[in-house]
Amino acid sequence: QVQLVESGGGLVQFGGSLRLSCAASGFSLANHVIGWFRQAPGKEREGISFINSRGDDIFYQDSVKGRFTISRDNSKNTGYLQMNNLKPDNTAVYYCSTGPVARMIGKFYQVWGVGTQVTVSS
Repeated sequence: QVQLVESGGGLVQFGGSLRLSCAASGFSLANHVIGWFRQAPGKEREGISFINSRGDDIFYQDSVKGRFTISRDNSKNTGYLQMNNLKPDNTAVYYCSTGPVARMIGKFYQVWGVGTQVTVSS
């Protein structure tokens, strides 16, 4: 069964850090772009970062540049999102996804995880 499972979310204080993981099963992540998206309550889903299969094409949304770091370990079939200096408006459900195209547009992503909740308290 092809699936992605996110983990590492939780409750953290303003300025804290979390590391999200995205574990793939049923297929190899090695040839796929990994994207991270989030959806806050009452808001549309937004793309925040992607990394291509080789790790040499990386994108960050402006609001997370300098605070979030995306990475991947193809040997572990897992992607990561390190989030530092978290703010209350980063509270959202975070989703990882995979696809063939290195673009920050949801329609290019084919496999999605169920999401992990990140809550940042003030």
